[in-house]
Amino acid sequence: MNKPDYISKPDWDILTKKYSLKKIQKYLNKSYPYQYLIGDVDFFNSKIIVNKNVLIPRWETEQLVELVVKKVKNKKINKAIDICTGSGCIAISLAKELNISFDAIDISNKALKVANKNIKNNNVDVKTKRMDILKNKLDNKYSLIVCNPPYVSYDEEVGEETKYEPQEALYANNNGLEFYEVILKNIKNNLKKEYLIAFEIGCNQKEELDKIAKKYYSNSKITFAKDYNNRYRFMFIENHE
Repeated sequence: MNKPDYISKPDWDILTKKYSLKKIQKYLNKSYPYQYLIGDVDFFNSKIIVNKNVLIPRWETEQLVELVVKKVKNKKINKAIDICTGSGCIAISLAKELNISFDAIDISNKALKVANKNIKNNNVDVKTKRMDILKNKLDNKYSLIVCNPPYVSYDEEVGEETKYEPQEALYANNNGLEFYEVILKNIKNNLKKEYLIAFEIGCNQKEELDKIAKKYYSNSKITFAKDYNNRYRFMFIENHE
């Protein structure tokens, strides 16, 4: 078989060294994510282990990290947290780039096991904790809160390959808005005087999320940013003196 266009030459070289072409074709014919076959991905200058217990980091999430770095690069971040951390890719990359410590939480013990391996491999100051953010509130105050939550509506069409990823990390109630509503409502007392809240969002959620954000943060600066495909994929809520 020939290399599919969606697989880079370096990744294809890794695949063909690890597996026979027959085995690769068998998995790809079933839309199995080739990243799981490789076992890791490159993400914002970090090597991130991935398996069936964590989502495969997308380029949109990498862009979220890039935008956060630009927003806070010259600001003092006293404490930061990554909510719904999964593989830990966001916390690890930001901890490296900004030279700060991070807390990272997730409901899945299996995901946290992967995150802890990635934290160790990348030698960063990130502390993980299991927490159901829909049922529990944060303990500390933060200058930076970053989150790529489950935001896919249950009736939304998704790629065939996503059936192999952890479904609880993809889907959310209330047309995919549940996590945003609960998090924004509950973290108001967990914010330092100056703060940035950064979310990855679904491409059709801007209007509804703007309403939710204004309901809880009417005195803060609320902005949205587009991805490289000109779709609104990021929401920022910030307060600076």
